[in-house]
Amino acid sequence: MIDLDLVLFLKSSISSAQRRLFEIRGCLDVDSRRNRVAELDEILQSESVWSDVKQYQELSREKKRLQSSVEQFDCIAAGFSDAFSLLLLAEEESDASVISSIKDDLFRLQLALDDVEMRCLFSHPMDENSCFLEIQSGAGGTEAQDWAAMLLRMYLRYCEKKSLIVEVIACDEGEVAGIKGATIHVKSPYATGLLRTETGIHRLVRKSPFDSNARRHTSFASIFVYPEVDDSLGIEINPAELRIDTYRASGAGGQHVNRTESAVRITHLPTNIVVQCQSDRSQHRNRDEAMKVLRSRLYEHELKKRQEAQKILEDAKSDIAWGHQIRSYVLDQSRIKDLRTNMETGNTQNFLDGDLDDFIMASLKHEAILSGAFDKDGR
Repeated sequence: MIDLDLVLFLKSSISSAQRRLFEIRGCLDVDSRRNRVAELDEILQSESVWSDVKQYQELSREKKRLQSSVEQFDCIAAGFSDAFSLLLLAEEESDASVISSIKDDLFRLQLALDDVEMRCLFSHPMDENSCFLEIQSGAGGTEAQDWAAMLLRMYLRYCEKKSLIVEVIACDEGEVAGIKGATIHVKSPYATGLLRTETGIHRLVRKSPFDSNARRHTSFASIFVYPEVDDSLGIEINPAELRIDTYRASGAGGQHVNRTESAVRITHLPTNIVVQCQSDRSQHRNRDEAMKVLRSRLYEHELKKRQEAQKILEDAKSDIAWGHQIRSYVLDQSRIKDLRTNMETGNTQNFLDGDLDDFIMASLKHEAILSGAFDKDGR
């Protein structure tokens, strides 16, 4: 005996998903991407392209990126189509076990569809890139440093849930607890688009475990996300304008990392931008990684100079305190609220465990509405 209500629900879910796919197909311009992949196939077979290694690599990367998005869309579309056909067959044969398995498959397909739909909201030219995410503790002392460590864990968990490749390249431990700051490198496509709306001040309110009287404390930490850039953008760095310091890494790292001066800090003197890396036992590799961070920071710096309307990112970063926050985490009231979208959740533990997608989607839609790309209903 099969559950007819479940069958109707699954049919409705598939139909709804297929309508979303139709909208996404136009938003992502899947057909144009498919045609461009075929065009790149022909171009890459030309001997004239082989002689130019840089051009060949750029075109290969473009093909790989476009092909990946087209294949993902096709796979999801085929998955829903196959699920519908199988559901009709299972209904006809009254096979409850197959219907149950279709329900599980649809859950996974819905998650993949959510990811593809989110990409429709990526409007910045660097959204497809990997990114760096910086965390800096602010006003609040030890409490703020503990809050920064909580945020680091939250973003690492988010990246893990999204199957993003991530590496902590710098982490400055606090004197008592938590961290003063950290930088993570998210090495996956579309990482910038996924995380850039997290840029801003995050405010924590809770009864402090570091207060013997268990009083309520307010702390702040800043998040700053910027895309990873490569040499093709022409970001030139004059070695004479750099101050490079080496030091012993702090925190856990095994018997080697804390005994040698393998950590690298680079200061770009004209802009006073400071980057550091201590993730590897090799000073040379840490220096290379720090230069990648610096190149990305300088790209973002130049972008801000040209787009003065967006400099609020750096302005907010300079004052990690009251009046600049984008999100409040009031843990003793079990409430997290985004001050840009007014979205709230009472499930604070799940959120701190990395369930950020709903808030990120809301922020991207809010941004799209402000830019005029979407209407007030987010369409």
